[in-house]
Amino acid sequence: MSTRRAALALVATACLCPAQRKEYVELQREIALLGEQIRGLKSAMDEQFNRLNLLVQQAVDAAARTNTAVASLDNDLRQSLREQEANVGRPVTAIGTKVDQLAGEFQALRESVAELNRRMGRLELQIVDISTAVRTLQAPPAPPPGAGGPPPGLSAESLYQNALRDKNGGNLELALKEFTDYLQYFGNTELAPNAQFYIGEIYYLRGEMDQAIRAFDLVLEKYPDNNKTPDAHYMKGMALLKVGRRNQARDEFYNLIERFPNHELAAKAKAQLKALGLSPSRRKTK
Repeated sequence: MSTRRAALALVATACLCPAQRKEYVELQREIALLGEQIRGLKSAMDEQFNRLNLLVQQAVDAAARTNTAVASLDNDLRQSLREQEANVGRPVTAIGTKVDQLAGEFQALRESVAELNRRMGRLELQIVDISTAVRTLQAPPAPPPGAGGPPPGLSAESLYQNALRDKNGGNLELALKEFTDYLQYFGNTELAPNAQFYIGEIYYLRGEMDQAIRAFDLVLEKYPDNNKTPDAHYMKGMALLKVGRRNQARDEFYNLIERFPNHELAAKAKAQLKALGLSPSRRKTK
């Protein structure tokens, strides 16, 4: 067959002109080269396929060995678990009994905590009632003649320092009670004007301006000449401004400036008057 094809090719070549014959020969050469390349590629693919088959076989063998090892390991593990279960069963039963005992004790503890919480709730309600009563006080009462003294162990200095520390620490509720107690037990001491002033200041800080004004009034009425008198004038004026009593605030600032012209708060009082559009000096009426 190939001889026939060669003969036909020779006849065809003979029938062609020289230029066509040359092109035909080149085409034949290229076809032959392509055939060689195809045979080489097929050989390479056969080789790769053989290698792949070998790898697959190796993987299958490895999987079989792994399955055998896993089965053996599983059998050993099951046997070990059965032995451990037999050895640990009795201690676990004892632990379960102990856990039940602890659960009972924990329940008793929870009930105790609940009872303590109920008691704390009642105590908080009592504290709220006391706080409400303290806030409704318009001014600390003056100790009556012959009134009982302070509780044993309570000194004027310790009570005052505790009240001042609580005020500066922001515990205004407790500080208010302590300053009130101070005035009740030690109303004639040197620090009594300070305690009365701080009561007014606490009311001011809490926004209770009416009570603050009354507390500052008590400073000016009961202790008219003391180191807190200028402060009481100024803070009373500020509280009056807060509640819109502008004219009374103006008079309080004027009183401060006239009584204590060189005090540092006199300058602040003048600034407040200026903010109100008023002269720092009171106009004299004829």
